[in-house]
Parts: sequence; structure tokens; C-alpha cells
Amino acid sequence: MRMALAELALLAVAGGTLGAFVVLRRLAFYSHAVGTAAFPGLVLAEGAGIAASAGGLAAALGFAGGVERAGSRSRDAGDAVTGLMLVAALAIGVVLASDVFESGAAVDRLLFGTLLGLDGADLALSAAAAAAAVAAAVGLGRGFAAVAFDPEGTAAIAGRRARAMDAALLVLIALATVAALPAVGALLTTSIFVVPAATARLLARSVPALIALAVATAAVVGACGLYLALCLDVPPGPAVASVGAAAYAAVAIGQGLRG
Repeated sequence: MRMALAELALLAVAGGTLGAFVVLRRLAFYSHAVGTAAFPGLVLAEGAGIAASAGGLAAALGFAGGVERAGSRSRDAGDAVTGLMLVAALAIGVVLASDVFESGAAVDRLLFGTLLGLDGADLALSAAAAAAAVAAAVGLGRGFAAVAFDPEGTAAIAGRRARAMDAALLVLIALATVAALPAVGALLTTSIFVVPAATARLLARSVPALIALAVATAAVVGACGLYLALCLDVPPGPAVASVGAAAYAAVAIGQGLRG
């Protein structure tokens, strides 16, 4: 439990910080898809007996590169490629797990994580992701926000620099997603990178406030989900995702009643 709480705290920093720019840049679909896209890499690494994070990282970075190239042509093309690659990655991963490596027993762990089975290497990877997210927010946060609020105007003025900002954000999300995979799996990364930030955006009135609220929300949701899993004897990854969804719904309903 202590290891799991530490992991969730580190992921809250990475997920909340990057998640703020994810919701501002409307990259929620990409954030979900990049976790799924890493699934074939995880299966290949598992079957080859190497670190799963290495295979997941290679697949996630390849996915990020494909989406960035498609998105540079048009937003619609980027969304279409994201959806196509998501479906293909999930299908390829299932085929590899069932027919090639016959590792069906490991599929649940790869898809939904094993929050109570982490080790020091997983914590170190999440700590690196958290540090990279904070450094990016400090050094590139203004550029990320400018591209998010006025992508066409920023691209027209800054040109290649705007494209570089987009590419950097996509890569950072891919790296942080790989760090989250051991905890929440390929299908539940949205619970770390999208849901807390989307909840915080309902309340925040500035970008710094959005980041702070997203980190705090991710930490609270993670801790509550973990203890709910302990009390109900259910898998912790889905429990964290369920608590996050409930928190978003409560805040959205509250905002609606106030309005």
C-alpha cells in the first residue's frame, strides 16, 4: 500500500501537470490512445523477457511520431490516424498475446495495471516522469498555453517553433504514459492524465490554478481509489478510475446547479 500510494503521488504530479495542457490542447483522445498503442510493445517485451517499459516506450514514441506527422497536415487527419492506430494497436496486442506468445494470463495486468505489485524501478520511472513534467511546465508552459489557446495564430507567427511545442508535448505525454502503465495499465491511463485535469478545469480560472488543482485532484482521487479497492477487495486501477469519474460528475453537476 505504501508503494502504491507513493506511485500514485508521483503520477499525480506527472498526470496533473501534463493533464492541464492535455485538456487545454484537446488531446484527451490522444492521451487515451497512446496508452493503448503501447500495448503491443508491452506484449512483445513480455514475450521476449525484457523490461516491459522498454517495449511500451518504443511503441508509444512511434505512435507519438505518427500522430505528430499526421497532425501537421491537418487536425482532422491527426484525429483519424489516432483512431486508426488505436484500434490497430489493440488488435495487434491481443493477437500477439493470445496466438504468438500465449500470454493470456498477463493481458489483464498489461491492460489494467498491477498497482499493488510495483517495485523500486517503477517508482524511479514515475519520479523521472514527474520531474520531466514539472521541468517542461516551468520551461515550456507559456508556449504550451499559447499553442493551446490560439493554435492557428501561434503557428502563423512562430512557425516551426509551434510545431516543435506540439511535438514536445506529444512526446512528454507518451513518456509519462509509459511510466503510468505498470500502475493503471494500457486502458486506464485516462484516469491519470485526463479525468483529474478535466475536473480541475471546471473550477480553475488560470493555467497555474489549473495545474495545481489537477495535481491535487489526481492525488486525492488516487488515494481514495486505492483505499476503496482495499475496503471492497476490487482491483485498484479500475477503482481509481471509477472514483475519478465520480468526482468529475459531482463537480459538473454542482457547477450546473450553481449556474
